Amino acid sequence: MSIHEGVNGTLTEERDRPVRLVKVVDSDPSVRPVPVPPTTPAAKERRERLRHLRAFLRDERTREVYRLAVRHGSYLAGGTRIITSRAWDGRTTARYQRMIRTAEAAGNRELAAEWEEKEHRYRQARHQRRMDLLNAMRTAPKAVGAGILTGAGVLTLTGIALAVANGNVADLLLPFKFIINLVTWAFIIGTVVWESVKLFGPALAMVALWNVGRQRQAAPTWALPEKLRTDGGPITPAIVVKAFRDLRIGELKKAILAMEDGGASMLSSIVIAGCGVEVDVTLPSSVSTDEIEAKRRKLAENLNRHEHEVYISVAPQPRTVKLWIADSGALDEPIGPSPLVTDPGITADYKTGRAPWGLDLRGDAVLMSLFQKMVLVTGLSNQGKTASLRALALWLAFDPTVEFRIGDLKGIGDWRMFQGLATVLIEGPTDDHVIDVTEMVEDVFEEMNRRLQAPEGTVFKPLVCIVDEAQVAYGSGARETYVTDNGTVKYGAPYGGAKATSRYFRAVKGIHDQGRAVDVLIWEGTQDPTDQNLPKRSREGNHIRAALVLGTKSQAEMALGESPVAKGAAPHKLRQGFDKGQLVAAGEGVPLAPGQVSLNVRTHYVSNDDAKEVAERAKALRRRVTTLSRLTAVEERDELVDVRTVVGAEERVRTPEVLHRLKNLSESYYKDWDGGRLKRLLTDAGEDTNTYQGYPHVNRERVHRAIANRESDTPETG
Repeated sequence: MSIHEGVNGTLTEERDRPVRLVKVVDSDPSVRPVPVPPTTPAAKERRERLRHLRAFLRDERTREVYRLAVRHGSYLAGGTRIITSRAWDGRTTARYQRMIRTAEAAGNRELAAEWEEKEHRYRQARHQRRMDLLNAMRTAPKAVGAGILTGAGVLTLTGIALAVANGNVADLLLPFKFIINLVTWAFIIGTVVWESVKLFGPALAMVALWNVGRQRQAAPTWALPEKLRTDGGPITPAIVVKAFRDLRIGELKKAILAMEDGGASMLSSIVIAGCGVEVDVTLPSSVSTDEIEAKRRKLAENLNRHEHEVYISVAPQPRTVKLWIADSGALDEPIGPSPLVTDPGITADYKTGRAPWGLDLRGDAVLMSLFQKMVLVTGLSNQGKTASLRALALWLAFDPTVEFRIGDLKGIGDWRMFQGLATVLIEGPTDDHVIDVTEMVEDVFEEMNRRLQAPEGTVFKPLVCIVDEAQVAYGSGARETYVTDNGTVKYGAPYGGAKATSRYFRAVKGIHDQGRAVDVLIWEGTQDPTDQNLPKRSREGNHIRAALVLGTKSQAEMALGESPVAKGAAPHKLRQGFDKGQLVAAGEGVPLAPGQVSLNVRTHYVSNDDAKEVAERAKALRRRVTTLSRLTAVEERDELVDVRTVVGAEERVRTPEVLHRLKNLSESYYKDWDGGRLKRLLTDAGEDTNTYQGYPHVNRERVHRAIANRESDTPETG
């Protein structure tokens, strides 16, 4: 109770009641006061309940329970819808009508006519089945009566046989009793089974429908399990069509919406391809494949994938793109070790063999033919360029006929395991090393010219020159210098550089032009390609062009060529650090499917320790090779005169003794000579070695005749 003074001065008694306060927000009388909620215990309790309710609804456990209920309910409803649709399509001509309308919407009259013919055949077959059913109902009573009479006759004859055999007339009814008992037990079993079916059948049917919906992921995306929400779920036709519809290509969206089947006829069957799936998508006539390739990132997002997990290529069929969609996160998993490491019995053949380089995105082995192939591997630093190039060389080292000459312009030991395999191995990043590498490449160029001028039919062993970190040579300012008679220092042509005057560039270009004809090849590895460190004429002379992670599209075009990049090759979209060792390869030496312009290869990584072990196995298949760290001047010798010198006045000398004397005369020149090489020297001059007392000998008279033959064959000059 409370007492208040009234307006007229009298006191009035009033019951306690809540006081409603207002908050004045402005002194302006035109502004309406804002009511303040009452602060009574009931109001506080009501607000507290609302706060707890909001907290309960926002709790992740509540949301998970809600998602669980919606997900499994959607699975059941979706499975029912799918089964119903399948049953309806199987019993009616709905499928044929839908495909006809889709073909007409796409402007494909031939396909529409084909589906119309299929529909006509289906209607005829269905009509025939119905007529057969009516005929069966007309003839059924006669057939049933005939069956009963036949059965009764068989049972009677069986009873007569039993009665005669047992001498008991009562046995005549035994077959009939057996049939009656059989029917009774069948009824009993049927009753039990039917009760079980009525009890468990609905539950089993619901489980089957739920499983169909689960397999098709017939639930809202937000209700799917966390892994599928965050990492991407299975790829279904509906997801692919929706992804294309939402690419913000107006003509494509209109065409899909106009299709009676919602765009399903655009897709081929979705097939498993390695660690992902593959599907061909036929585009409407108003949409080009270039428009789809330009929307790769948006398409990947619509498919709930990262950009690097979706690859687009142009299929052989017109207006068709081929999609390869990786399982979410699958490309982040490492691939297995190289067969070079795991197979101790591996062999190689330069002409017919295939080098195991890695796996493509479908999980198939990528086997490279290196026969008469120039190779270029490029990429950003520390992305696996050297390891990728070295893996090809290690495989080829198992062919004993192949000679290697290697220049490593980094010089930290990445190629040191080729000591004893390569005839030349230069390691180091300085200008002096660039000079040595340039002279090595020039010597390879001279060897190519010598082979080109050799007599027709001459067989040569393959010679592979490898220059790693070639950008050091293309960027070097080293020049040849010489001093004139008056002491002036003159500068000649530059050793390195990217201009046409560069000795290194001229030698590389010369090998590119004609080297493959005589099995003289050059392979280059280079970083961060630009016009300055990888000239256009040099990079375009390669048959296998591979690029690891690159920074820009222009670099990708330099590495692979403009055409492959325009048609989908995208090394610049690989992820630096994450896609280490993965490269995009193009060129005539790459095993490509029809219509394919490039190949993504996840190369096998062969570590330095593994590479040393592989190199040791390769050395066991070869003769011992002395590896030079730089080229030395080639000694000029008259071989026939040397043979005449070591034979001296003796009439004949055993071949091993002649070889021994030649090596004493010049160890560096004759160290690799054997009996076959000595015999070839004499036969080329019209003579030959002979045998005496069963041993091969060199005859002094034949040596003198060989020299005379050579001199008589030499044309006079004057």
